[in-house]
Amino acid sequence: MNLWQQLLKKLQLRFNPNSLKGFVSLFLAGTVLSVSLAACSGTNTSNSSSNATNDTDKKQNVELTLVSFAVTKAAHAAIIPKFVEKWQKEHNQTVVFKQSYGGSGSQTRAVVDGLEADVVHLALALDTQKIEKAGLIQAGWEKKFPNNGIVSKSVAALVTREGNPKGIKTWADLAKDNVKLITADPKTSGVARWNFLALWNSVIKTGGDEAKATEFVTKVYKNVPVLTKDAREATDAFFKQGQGDALVNYENEIVLAGDKGEKTNYVLPDVNISIDNPIAVVDKNVDKHGNREVVEAFVKYLFTPEAQQEFAKVGFRPVDETVAKSKEFADKYPQIKTLGTVEELGGWDAVQKKFFDDGAIFDQIQAKNKR
Repeated sequence: MNLWQQLLKKLQLRFNPNSLKGFVSLFLAGTVLSVSLAACSGTNTSNSSSNATNDTDKKQNVELTLVSFAVTKAAHAAIIPKFVEKWQKEHNQTVVFKQSYGGSGSQTRAVVDGLEADVVHLALALDTQKIEKAGLIQAGWEKKFPNNGIVSKSVAALVTREGNPKGIKTWADLAKDNVKLITADPKTSGVARWNFLALWNSVIKTGGDEAKATEFVTKVYKNVPVLTKDAREATDAFFKQGQGDALVNYENEIVLAGDKGEKTNYVLPDVNISIDNPIAVVDKNVDKHGNREVVEAFVKYLFTPEAQQEFAKVGFRPVDETVAKSKEFADKYPQIKTLGTVEELGGWDAVQKKFFDDGAIFDQIQAKNKR
């Protein structure tokens, strides 16, 4: 017997159905009871279903947008599935990644212009600082994570054709009249800024002054037939299109090309520069998306030995010392004799103003070379 039948029986006991008064009372009581039961039942079912659905959706999926510079794509392709699996096991929640890769300068502009990145992994701290100045990243971002936010690093490499027919072994060889060099444009590519600084640094670190450095770098860029948009395009122009006698690029890009089966002939000049790539949380977007817990967990994960091994496998020099000193990678990444830093050149604000702003040294060099 259901609840309605039980209540109806009780009502029948209380009221005499043979009298008009009893019949009316019984009818009204039954009507009120029916409406009340229906209302209560409907409300409780609706709320319960809605809450359960919302809780399930929240538990199952959280979205994260990663914006990075082009040559990190292979590393993140290996790291992201490991993090997703780890988070799923620990939190019973699926992390869905949206990813964007391109030239660091172009990626920076896209984020400033509205691309809602939760995490940015860029080629140089200058680009991260631009996003900070746009009000999207909180000041002091570099102190929130290990190693001042530097999550990957590399050095500059000189790549030559098989057999090195032009005899290119040092930075100085790139200034020879019969050498054609492939590199990206410092105006659009963070990698290319590092290439420029490696050339400049090679003169300063060996006793030359700024006048000699300017003269040398001018000769080198005169030998560049075309400036590509980013490092990946420079690599494709050299390897796939057969352009140039030499390529200046990240060591990691060359290592990755070799791992894919492409023949690579390259040298690491003894005088070089530490190419440091920072990562940061885009605070304004994270607060808007309400996904800070998983975003910060992902960034922290990138510094773990497990993630650093994946960076190292595709050519980046590990920032984790235990990984860097392991036999697998200590042999793969030999120490550089003389390694310069951006800090020695005054930091990125000073470097940008001096070399890459409109009308600065790079533009002056291009004007001399009639580009």
